[in-house]
Amino acid sequence: MYDLLVVGAGPYGLSVAAHAAAAGLTLRVFGRPMASWRDNMPGGMFLKSEPWASNLSDPEGRLRLDAYCATRGVTARHGEPIPVEMFADYGLWFARHAVPAVDERTVTRIAARPGGFEAVTADGETVRARTVALAVGVMPFVEIPAPLRGLSPALVSHSSHHGDLDRFRGRDVTVIGGGQAALETAALLAEQGSRVRVLARAERLSWNDVPPAWERPWWQSARTPHSGLGCGWRNWFYAERPGLYRLLPEPTRARIAGTALGPAGAWWVRDRVEGSVEVRLDHEVTAARAVSGGVRLEMAGAESFETEHVIAATGFRATRDRLTLLSGELRGSLATVPDGSPAVGRDFESSRPGLFLAGLVTAAGFGPAMRFVYGAAFTAGTLVRGVRRRLHTGVPVGAIPAPAPDRLGAAQTVRH
Repeated sequence: MYDLLVVGAGPYGLSVAAHAAAAGLTLRVFGRPMASWRDNMPGGMFLKSEPWASNLSDPEGRLRLDAYCATRGVTARHGEPIPVEMFADYGLWFARHAVPAVDERTVTRIAARPGGFEAVTADGETVRARTVALAVGVMPFVEIPAPLRGLSPALVSHSSHHGDLDRFRGRDVTVIGGGQAALETAALLAEQGSRVRVLARAERLSWNDVPPAWERPWWQSARTPHSGLGCGWRNWFYAERPGLYRLLPEPTRARIAGTALGPAGAWWVRDRVEGSVEVRLDHEVTAARAVSGGVRLEMAGAESFETEHVIAATGFRATRDRLTLLSGELRGSLATVPDGSPAVGRDFESSRPGLFLAGLVTAAGFGPAMRFVYGAAFTAGTLVRGVRRRLHTGVPVGAIPAPAPDRLGAAQTVRH
């Protein structure tokens, strides 16, 4: 039986595995490394985060993105976005240097067993481990607006479902959303000759500012410090102090989750959208139906129209019920917070001892940093320390405990 099973091989899973291997834990890692970055983002996309804020995490901090770029003869500079393809290759390089061999088979089911957990692979092999770190990324949590959910994938897709956009050359496409995914997807479609429009509920688009220079007068840095989530003291707190963020009252965390770092386009995509892409603001789809040649979209307070395909760039909703990889008994035993995501303690352990969570699914507890690669460093170090503590405690892993306020937070913020 292994000490730890890591399920997922994206930035969070690989970072957790690197820290676990360095800590001497017996370890298995499952997942196709950087799969969503390699398969679910069209060529020509760039990282929105700064290169220095996009490092995967190893304990010694040697395997940074800039170190990989140097091996390719490229200098990673502040204010110069990195192509997604290069970032995906960086993740593969990191895996080769920091992580035990990754088993690329898919884990189809995880269940609690006496003394730990059991994982079953797609080809039927069973693997046992005392603890599990679930780092499944964003793909299980794809969110498509309710009016579009009943339509065929041939007519409606999510922005994360496309490794390329070639099938839409010369076609009429409507992109729904006002954030980076929507705006960059629309720009790429327009640049390849698609007829494209963006529908956004907001009354205006938001654009991130060009980042200030890395070297600045001290008084400018003191007023608006750089952070992995952008400039300013609020962003610095979200990025650099997720452990303290977790101690905020639940209503405050809920408000921040709904407002902080909302939909916005990167500064470098703005010129590619304005003047090239039709943008319809204050538009919300209320109904949709298949028609000959495409989809008819009904709007609140606006005329309906037809389009050949709809791409919903409408983000992700990380709820417990979407963790279908977990057995029904295990999934149902997890305590949740009001937004439906699993509750996690100070070291990312769920209410089920021995089951740890990483990435987007922990954003309700640890803040906006968990929505970005930048959060992987805090997560990896903290989570592995929690695994080591769990392995040395007398509480049986896999058991169902009584809720513990000091581990899950205030009792009133947790529900079953």
